[in-house]
Amino acid sequence: MAASCTLTVPAPFAASSSSSSSARRSRRFGVVAMASVGQKVYAPGVAVSEGNGGLPKISLKSPQGSEAEIYLFGGCVTSWKVPSGKDLLFVRPDAVFNGQKPISGGIPHCFPQFGPGAIQQHGFARNVNWSFTDSEVTEGDPAVTLELKDDSYSRSMWDFSFQALYKVVLHSTSLSTTLTITNTDDKPFSFNSALHTYFSASIAGVSVKGLKGSKTLNKDPDPKNPIEGKEERDEVTFPGFVDCVYLGAPSELTLDNGLGDKIVISNTNWSDAVLWNPHLQMEACYKDFVCVENAKIETVQLGPKESWVAKQKIELI
Repeated sequence: MAASCTLTVPAPFAASSSSSSSARRSRRFGVVAMASVGQKVYAPGVAVSEGNGGLPKISLKSPQGSEAEIYLFGGCVTSWKVPSGKDLLFVRPDAVFNGQKPISGGIPHCFPQFGPGAIQQHGFARNVNWSFTDSEVTEGDPAVTLELKDDSYSRSMWDFSFQALYKVVLHSTSLSTTLTITNTDDKPFSFNSALHTYFSASIAGVSVKGLKGSKTLNKDPDPKNPIEGKEERDEVTFPGFVDCVYLGAPSELTLDNGLGDKIVISNTNWSDAVLWNPHLQMEACYKDFVCVENAKIETVQLGPKESWVAKQKIELI
């Protein structure tokens, strides 16, 4: 279980007057690794506190008033509020914050496996503590970097040495993430990945635009034998259970969350998308969220010292 935090944080130091213009745009601040977070220096707009269940939580606040929260357990973004105070992400009411099972909601990681397979569902990255390694201010916006490396737990399932870096940047009306996977082993490995993003929604009014023409793997009615097809609709809606993979999806989708908000979900190098709503399988909350996920369903192969980088941006328009 993750250790508790020391809440007192000293004021951040100022950048040197001799810094270059690029350094002034992006100032870096030292932080401590792993889940035990003490008195360190963080960038303006970055704070660390004790979150639900005593788990360490990073809070970001932009000069424009937007906010985000990230738990070190699972490296999971659990909240993204625009300046109006509205949270555009969703955490399920059955989510637990005990450091023993993944946080159900926000933006969980799926790595090194998507869905069921040889190891635990969606891989182990969402079920372990990440390290908080860096904070900075990039053109006025707060940013943090988290890190995950192999250990005895991960190697018991997936016997490879790796490094995952996850950078989160909070802007006035958007949230950007960059995931970098590096093979630090002396042998090649392969993996799949996804950002299992839960958006707040009124499911009866939800639609997703931009998927027309994409190849589909529809997991309804049988997830073990998905039906291949092609998306013919301009707008995908959610009248019932939906669990569908879109291969070769476009780099930009538009979500109407049914609550009066439109969110552009863009990516670089994710290549695929997943839409999911459990309908009556989660009767208590299915009406209140939709998952629109950037994914890499096709296996990524990395040789020693090679890296794979994927970016996501979710923006209120």
